[in-house]
Amino acid sequence: MTQVTVLMGAGRRRDWSDEERLEILREAFSPGAKVQHVARRYDVSRSLIYQWRRTALRRAQATFVPVVIDDTPELAVAPAAPTDTEAAVVLELPDGRRLRISASTPPALAVAALRAVR
Repeated sequence: MTQVTVLMGAGRRRDWSDEERLEILREAFSPGAKVQHVARRYDVSRSLIYQWRRTALRRAQATFVPVVIDDTPELAVAPAAPTDTEAAVVLELPDGRRLRISASTPPALAVAALRAVR
């Protein structure tokens, strides 16, 4: 007897969750793995796995912002008016460290640094 599978609706398109995509990416790009074998196992085209990787890398690069934290202790001195070389914004972190943003920092970089420590 022959078995027939009938596909209804929009077609064979599958909707992968972010967790499933991440699992497939980890497996496909782990040491010694071959993308074609993982793609076959999950019934996904290889190009789709590479597209997911490019998208994930773009997201990771867009959210990464290097931050330099100044650990040097300061003397208890009355605060003076900031000069051009001093920080315009000083963010005191709960563990006692400080993040300084100078007045010449581009606004996009300042926003990214503040989001990174949020």
